[in-house]
Amino acid sequence: MSPEKDLKTILGKLKYSDDAKVIQQMTEQTEQVRARMAGIKHKLVVMSGKGGVGKSMTTVNLALAFARQGAKVGLLDVDLNGPCVPRMLGLHGQSLTMTAEGAVPPVGPLGVKVASMDFFLDDASPVRWKGPMDVSPVWLGLMEMNVIREFLADVVWGELDFLLADLPPGAAADKPPVIAGFIPDLAGAIVVTTPSEVASDVVQKSVTYARDMGVKVLGIVENMSEYRCPSCGESNELFEGNTEAMCEVLDLPLLGRIPFDRTLARTFDKGAPLLDESYPTIQRYQEIAGRIRTLLDYKKVLAEKL
Repeated sequence: MSPEKDLKTILGKLKYSDDAKVIQQMTEQTEQVRARMAGIKHKLVVMSGKGGVGKSMTTVNLALAFARQGAKVGLLDVDLNGPCVPRMLGLHGQSLTMTAEGAVPPVGPLGVKVASMDFFLDDASPVRWKGPMDVSPVWLGLMEMNVIREFLADVVWGELDFLLADLPPGAAADKPPVIAGFIPDLAGAIVVTTPSEVASDVVQKSVTYARDMGVKVLGIVENMSEYRCPSCGESNELFEGNTEAMCEVLDLPLLGRIPFDRTLARTFDKGAPLLDESYPTIQRYQEIAGRIRTLLDYKKVLAEKL
C-alpha cells in the first residue's frame, strides 16, 4: 500500500458533520489511545518553547540511551509539518505496516520502534488542509489536534518500557502541552533549552504554561552547552546564559549538559546514528537517561507511599 493510501486509511475516519459527532469521535479516539498505550510503562514527552534548540536530537539520543540500558523503547514523532526523526535514524523511506489491528511501526537502531508523519509524505510534500481550514485558523488547529489524536489511536506499540514523544516546536505556546494531554498516564515532560538568554526566557514561559495545563515537568536538558573542537578536543562556551539559575527559579533539576558535537550531528544528519556508547557525548546522554529513570522510580515510590 502506498504512503498516500496508508495516510487515508489512518486519517479517513475523521468526520465533522456536526458538533455532536465531533465530540463523540474525540471520545472514541481518546479511549482508543488509552487502549493502545496500556502496555507502555513510562510515557514521556520532549518539548521546548523555543525552536532550534536540538529537541529532536535530544529525543532520539535519549531513546537510544534507554535502549542501551536494555529497555524496550518507542519513539513518536508528533511534528506534522516538519517530521525528521526517521531521517535521523536511517528510516526515511520506510512506512508503517497496515494490519487489521492497526499501524505497526518500523524498527530502527537498537530495536527502537518509530512512528512519524514522515512515513506518509514524499520528500518535498507538506501536509495540506482543504476546506474551512483555508479561512479559519481555529478550525485548522482543531483539525491538526484531531489528526494527532487519530494517529496516536491507530499505532500499535505493543509492550514498551518507554515511549518518547518528540513534540512540535513551540511556534504556538499552547500546542505542546495540549498534545501532551492526549497521552494517558503521562509520566512527565523533558524540556530542552540552550544556554542562550533568549531561549531561556521562552522556555520558562513554556514550562509555566505546561504546568498550568497539568503536565509534570521532570527536568531540563541544556543542549549546545559548549562547542567541542573535532580536531583538538578543546571545548568552549557558545552562549553566556545561566541555565542553572533558570532551573532554580523553576525548581527543576538540570538533568545534564550536551555539547554541540559536530561529529555526532553529522552522523545523524546522514541517517547513520553514532551508537558507540564509549563516545563522550553519547555517555552524557546515558547519564541523563539514568537520572530520568531515577526520577521516575522516586515518583513511583512516593506515589505508593501516598
